[in-house]
Order: sequence, then structure tokens, then C-alpha cells
Amino acid sequence: MLAKDFFISGWDFNDDERYLKNKFQMMNIAIVLSSTAVLYGTLLNIYKGYNHLAIFEFSLFLMNTLLWYLLRRSKELYDFVSIVVTAQFTFLLILLIYVSSAADMKHTWYFSYPIIILYFKNEKYAIPWFVFLISMLLIAPFQPFFETQYTFFQLFYLSFVLSIVSIIVYFYKVKMDEAAAIIYTQEKILSKKVEELTQKDKMLTMQSKQAVMGEMISMIAHQWRQPLSTVTLSISNLQVKKLLGEKLEEQEIDKALENISNTVVYLSETIDDFQTYFRPDKELSAIDINELINKSIDFVRPRLKKTEVEISFYPKEALIVDTYANEIIQVLLNIINNAVDELIERDIQEPKVTINLFNREKEVVISIADNAGGIDDEHIDSIFEPYFSTKGKNGTGLGLYMSQMIMQKQFHTKIEVQSTQEGAIFTIVVPKKLA
Repeated sequence: MLAKDFFISGWDFNDDERYLKNKFQMMNIAIVLSSTAVLYGTLLNIYKGYNHLAIFEFSLFLMNTLLWYLLRRSKELYDFVSIVVTAQFTFLLILLIYVSSAADMKHTWYFSYPIIILYFKNEKYAIPWFVFLISMLLIAPFQPFFETQYTFFQLFYLSFVLSIVSIIVYFYKVKMDEAAAIIYTQEKILSKKVEELTQKDKMLTMQSKQAVMGEMISMIAHQWRQPLSTVTLSISNLQVKKLLGEKLEEQEIDKALENISNTVVYLSETIDDFQTYFRPDKELSAIDINELINKSIDFVRPRLKKTEVEISFYPKEALIVDTYANEIIQVLLNIINNAVDELIERDIQEPKVTINLFNREKEVVISIADNAGGIDDEHIDSIFEPYFSTKGKNGTGLGLYMSQMIMQKQFHTKIEVQSTQEGAIFTIVVPKKLA
């Protein structure tokens, strides 16, 4: 972070100042490298006894230190610093030609010049500086003030190579600037698109929440409808018998009240289940799966009194599972009620629902079969989709969808369905222990 701040002179640059930021970076790099070079030259000249050159190069180092400081005083001072650095390099290179020999190889510094003028100066100012340097090189052998050790041919050849290098650097810079401009434009477009997508995502999230809320309300209504019917039927049975003057046995009243009480508890637990449906910290309970099946059948039994539908289930040995009990009851109720609805709607002779329980090593399997004639091939792939129903206006299409969601989310399994000529068979897999 310190090095990063160093090369941008400690300034903050926004996106619109990206080009200026790059120029600051290049300028700081040039000052650091130039300072290193002049310090090396100072020490070398002291070693060789060229004290006047050592003093000159050390003064350049002090100048660089001042320029480095000015860059950190104000961004507006960059143009002034760039003029000084360009002039410094220009006159230093001219001086090297006028006072040194080809054997010293100091002319190799000339090939850093294109980078200096093209990256620090505006192009319209870079060309005059470059022309001035080339002109001073070519007239060096003919001027009367200094005795140069370079021939005109050597200087012409050096100027020619320097021009070639400058042209290459120029076109490279142009292409880099074009690429940077394209990238910047694309970033602007992308940023705008991201902002638009963010706004759309917020709208979709809000719509999704509203949809989920509506779906949850529909599910609660669906789950409550049948138990409330059970309570209504239990109360109606007692009222009808009382109106007909039939004697109500105390045991019958107790059974009806117990059934109503259990149903009310189930309704309350259903609300709790929906409140905690998306929470990962729900409490598990150890319970016999036979008990859950019997409880589900008891909820359905009042509505069966006015039908001929028979539910058969023969409990097996105790099968204790560590599970979410109420969710299992919800799934069983949805499947059993769907089976009863189909049997009644199709007016099946000797209608029946058969529930079987199978014990496996790590799970129990509950099979619910009816003799309603099966599911049409065109519908079997859609029965777990939301709002799909074959019951017309009487169906919401949420029961099996919600049941499948419960099994997938809470138990990491799914409900399988098989259709035969006799009827449909739904298979539920319940892990004995949830990880």
C-alpha cells in the first residue's frame, strides 16, 4: 500500500482522472530511476576524478528530490514538473554528446528519451522537443564552441535510430491509449448495466418475497382447510345426534373433544412450522413413525364417516426416528387426502387407501397406495408442480408441491410416485437420523 501511494504521490484519483494517475506513476518511476542513474554517475565520476561532472550530476539528484516534493504538494504542479524533467533529460543528453566520447557508451541514454517526451508531455509539445534534440545532435560537429568526439555520420546514425525508436514508441502508446479508452468505455457501460441489474434484482427480490408470502398464506390455508373440516364434522355429528334426541355417550363426547383438541394443536403447530420453515435451527424430536402415521389417519377419519373409503394400516414394531414430526404429518395428510378425494370423485367401488411401512438400515419407507385407477400419463410429471391440479376449481395445486418441498428441504429426499392400472402409489423416505 505504501509503494502504491508512493508512485501516485499520495493522491486519490477518481475514474475520470485515470490518465492523470498513470502520468503520475510514470513520472515518479522516471524520477526514481533517474535519481538512481545520476547517483551512480556521481560516484563513478568521483572515482575517475571528474569532480566537475560529479557536482553537475549530484545537482541533478537534488533537482529530482525537489521535483518529487512538488508532485506531492499539488496535482496542478504536474505540468511544471513535466517541463523540468523533459528539459533536464534533453539538455543532459545534448551535454553527453558534446563532452563525452562514443567509447563511453553514454549515448545509450538517448533511447529513454521517446518514453520521456511521449508519456510526460502532450504530443504537440513532444514534437518540438524531439526536433530540438535531433537538431542539436546534427550540428554538434559543426559548432565552434565545443570539440566533439562524434563524427557527423555517427550522430546522423544515432539520430536515425532514435527516430525509429520514437516512431515505434509513439504508435505503441497510441494503441495503448486506444485500448485504455475502449476498456474505460466498456467499464462505464458495464457499470451502468450492473446498476440496472442491481435495481432489477431489488425489484425481483421484492416481488419474490411477495410471491413467497402469498404462497405461504395459500399453503397455510390449504393445510388448515381439512383439519378445520374435521373439527366442523366432529361438532356437527354431536349437534345432529342431540337434535335427533339420540343419547350421547360420554365416551363418544370425550373422543370427539379429544379429536378437536388434537386438531387445534395440529393447527397451532402448523403455524409454528411455517414460521420456522426457513430456519436451520429447528428442533428434532425422537418419535415412533407408527405413531405419526396413526395420528395422520385420525385427522382424516372424521371425513371418512360419510364415505365408504377404508384406510388400512397395520403398525409394525416400534421404529424410532429423529425427525420433524409435524412436517411428516403434513406430508402424510396431503397424500392421504388427495387419495381420498380421487376415490370419492371417481366413485370407486370398495375404495381403499393402504399404508405400508418398511424398515431399512438408515431410513424408513412409507408407501401410500389407493385403488382410484392411477394417474394419467400426461399428468404424472406435473403433479408436484405448484398450482397444478386435476380437481378443477376445487383444487389449489399446493398440497403435493408443498409436500415435495418439505421432503427436499427438511429431509433431503423426495417423494416418488408410481401409477398402475389399480391406482397410484406414493413412496416417502424418512431418514432415521438427520445429519
